[in-house]
Amino acid sequence: MDAMNNSEAPKEALYTDIKSFFDSAPPLTHGPDISRKLNEFIGRNSVSSGKGNRVVCVTSGGTTVPLEQRCVRYIDNFSSGHRGAASTEYLVKAGYSVIFLYRRGTCQPYCRSLPDNPLLECFESINESNIQVCQSHSEAVRRAISEHHAAVAEGLLLKLPFTTIFEYLQILQLIAISLRSLGPSAMFYLAAAVSDFYVPWESMAEHKIQSGSGPLDMRLVQVPKMLSVLRKEWAPTAFCISFKLETDSKILLEKAGMALKKYGMHAVVANELLTRKEEVVVVTSSGMISVHRDNTQSGADVERPLIELLVERHSAYIEASTI
Repeated sequence: MDAMNNSEAPKEALYTDIKSFFDSAPPLTHGPDISRKLNEFIGRNSVSSGKGNRVVCVTSGGTTVPLEQRCVRYIDNFSSGHRGAASTEYLVKAGYSVIFLYRRGTCQPYCRSLPDNPLLECFESINESNIQVCQSHSEAVRRAISEHHAAVAEGLLLKLPFTTIFEYLQILQLIAISLRSLGPSAMFYLAAAVSDFYVPWESMAEHKIQSGSGPLDMRLVQVPKMLSVLRKEWAPTAFCISFKLETDSKILLEKAGMALKKYGMHAVVANELLTRKEEVVVVTSSGMISVHRDNTQSGADVERPLIELLVERHSAYIEASTI
């Protein structure tokens, strides 16, 4: 009895921390509208609709941690969102419908070939009443617009933005519970850089913190690990992929393996900061697979072979689940 109680204690503590996080979080803006969009999107891609597409939630970009309720300052997480945006394109091509949960202002699907400031750099002014696409960017702009509109029009792409850690986790919960009905056909591709620590809303200053008050002493609380509850409670039969980024290659694979076991992931994509665009290692229960960018092809990226591998693994998972 004592052994059972000891093993259950960490689980109970985790659920208590998660409940406390959601109970104290500020209400999600447009929550009912997000739920409506999710239900419509999943309904269009369900078996009953005649499509029966696989649906994947791709998370992308980094979460922020507000330091004030009327936020002026915040702690940010490094992430351009490039991996999530690129992976979304390849997943749509592979026949998936994608819920793209992204940080506002980060890379978007189908826009990777555009300049950094596309609104100004992609157009040129002939005169005050005539503005047209720059010749040098015309092909990229037309392709981005065409592919994006096609994905949205065909019901293959739903984009949901977030900024803070509070928004991200609340929307992720809505998505996970909505995808539960799809069983093993649902997939999570959790590429977002999620904050490890945060300031609880109720202990946060309401107004801008004044610099004249002297040195700032602030206590950060650890963000509850939601991967376990996503796997076991929110969407228990979905295929789940998480990411592990480290700056020290010596501990990367060990920590990825620990995450695989601890959170029950089906795969963990390990990437080192300096080489993340060239190589990743997919860690699974059956071993490790290195995935490299094809340097012989112009414009190639590591996301293409990565998605091909994960789609293959997801297919095997679905097949095994139906036996």
